[in-house]
Amino acid sequence: MLVTGSEILVPAREGKYGVGSFNTNDLEITQSIIHTAEKLRSPVMVQVSEGALKYAGKDLVNVVIDLATRASVPVALHLDHGSSYESALKAIRLGFTSVMIDASHHPFEENTRETRRVVEAAHAMGITVESELGRLGGIEEHIVVDEKDAFLTDPEEAQRFVEATGTDYLAIAIGTSHGAYKGKGRPYIDHARIQKVSELVSVPLVAHGSSGVPQDIVERLRAAGGEIGDAQGIADEDLKEATQHGIAKVNVDTDLRLAMTVGIREVLQKNPKEFDPRKILGPARDLMSRIVEHKMTVLGSVGKA
Repeated sequence: MLVTGSEILVPAREGKYGVGSFNTNDLEITQSIIHTAEKLRSPVMVQVSEGALKYAGKDLVNVVIDLATRASVPVALHLDHGSSYESALKAIRLGFTSVMIDASHHPFEENTRETRRVVEAAHAMGITVESELGRLGGIEEHIVVDEKDAFLTDPEEAQRFVEATGTDYLAIAIGTSHGAYKGKGRPYIDHARIQKVSELVSVPLVAHGSSGVPQDIVERLRAAGGEIGDAQGIADEDLKEATQHGIAKVNVDTDLRLAMTVGIREVLQKNPKEFDPRKILGPARDLMSRIVEHKMTVLGSVGKA
């Protein structure tokens, strides 16, 4: 069933579990997300970025809406990193049930104004809104932030921001980062900061840049001829702990990209003559489903639908 983000995330925060919000770009990724959610009886959010909309347009939105509407578990269609008021309105017109306005690169006052505009428009249509305060490092789609420009969320500012904007859920910077390279060794997650924000803010909190970058997948990518540097992800233990302190939405994109690439590379490496797309993409879909299942298990959303 297709629902709003709040219908999924408010129970998650109250129940102290997380909900995976997975980015999609095509049919196979969408199937791996929603079919796995049904298998595990887990609520789920499917994210489409502005880059994905540019790539696949309304066709991709229609795929997600169709699968979500027919699903036996709650599914929200979410705009990831909406860059403007106009982008959010476009997503609402396309049928999204949740939108993000990311004005975190602006000063606090401007971020507040832009977020409030989107909240007012979205709420008038019964759509819920995510916003962001603080800046994550790394690269994702059109988001490129050097580490020197990244900064963690101030809890008191978060409280003022939520009160001033009416945002439904808030993405906070806690040490995670976008992309496959999240630092050397195990990235540091500021759990004390999460707890402080959670004490001051009652809305569900969001962790961006939370792919685990499984090392077995990284090694399989290299073995299949792929090139990747010292990729590191967020530890399962850190995500589990974060869900106990208000993190209800956990964004995952890189893990699925890696898994899909590995699945395709392995088929073509084993059988260079293969040209049936079903036999090439099918194993990739299966591997992505395994990633989704692992993440849902870690976050504790299994059986919560």
